[in-house]
Amino acid sequence: MSRRWAVPAAFAGTALLLFVVAPLALSPFRLDQLGRYLCFAIVAVGIGLAWGRGGMLTLGQGVFFGMGAYLMAMHLKLADAGPGGTPDFMALISSDGVPWWWEPFRSEVVTLLAILLLPAAVAAVLGLATFRRRVRGAYFAILSQALAAAFAILLIGNPTGTGGSTGLSGFRGFFGFALADPANRLVLFFTAAGVLLVLLALARQLMVSRYGELLVACRDAEERVRFLGYDPATVKTAAFVVAAFTAGIAGALFVPIVGIVSPNDVGIVPSIGMLIGVAIGGRTTLFGPVLGAIAVAWAGSTLSEQFPSGWTYAQGLLFMLVIAFLPGGLASLAWRRTRPARPAAAAQPVPAPSGGS
Repeated sequence: MSRRWAVPAAFAGTALLLFVVAPLALSPFRLDQLGRYLCFAIVAVGIGLAWGRGGMLTLGQGVFFGMGAYLMAMHLKLADAGPGGTPDFMALISSDGVPWWWEPFRSEVVTLLAILLLPAAVAAVLGLATFRRRVRGAYFAILSQALAAAFAILLIGNPTGTGGSTGLSGFRGFFGFALADPANRLVLFFTAAGVLLVLLALARQLMVSRYGELLVACRDAEERVRFLGYDPATVKTAAFVVAAFTAGIAGALFVPIVGIVSPNDVGIVPSIGMLIGVAIGGRTTLFGPVLGAIAVAWAGSTLSEQFPSGWTYAQGLLFMLVIAFLPGGLASLAWRRTRPARPAAAAQPVPAPSGGS
């Protein structure tokens, strides 16, 4: 009975902390910081499903996070420029006007559909192309990391379209609401918190479903799954698509909350940072990746101010220590403490003495 109510109680406690306690206890600045951490937690939900349940070491989630972020940033810049206007950074760099591939994102509907569908579609194409060739393990990790590096280089090399190395910033509105208004900032935080809870519920349903069992089977014994008549490439691609879907939504929320997006937010280093949080929290659990991502993001904001040159090395060392000595993350410690003791061996029956009744 206690295990049956554990997950609903965890959801209720999380909702209480995010929607009641945090707005009352934190200042507007700290609340904005927590909203930024929640964006990384949303990414962690998808990584936990793809890596923790599917065994896919996704080192390139910054690509899908960046897609959602830049799509949202493009719409906000066009909305600030007004109907038919040119964003301020384009007017300073070039006189050619708005590129043709920017024009569709003047529409709010097109922008939202692109944020939801484009990262997932790219992940579906990449997943089928790699998993059908049975690329897995370290090879898949290296391939996804190379994609993150290529995506960052592409953004830097296109200053007229993406702002180059400085990225896009200076947003004034968000779908008709002023970003400088504290009430609208609070609504953004509530939106990020609500999206996190909804995606956590979706991940929970996938984990306990028949598909979740099949995904774990592909992680542990892929050849046996293939022998039983299933296609592991399709199963793993579906998890990869869900991870890209969550990352794209997180990137779209990141832009109005933080106010800037640049290649530094989508390259190799931030992609590894997203993975480290999942590893520390516990990649095979539901809430472990979320708590780990928030903890790592908080430590990065706090410790990097005091040790700007040492935080990256500390982050990598922490990742190696967790993988080597605590592969289940910190959540495995709690699981060991709450795991019921194994029952004692049953006593062997004593044979009746010979001749007795």
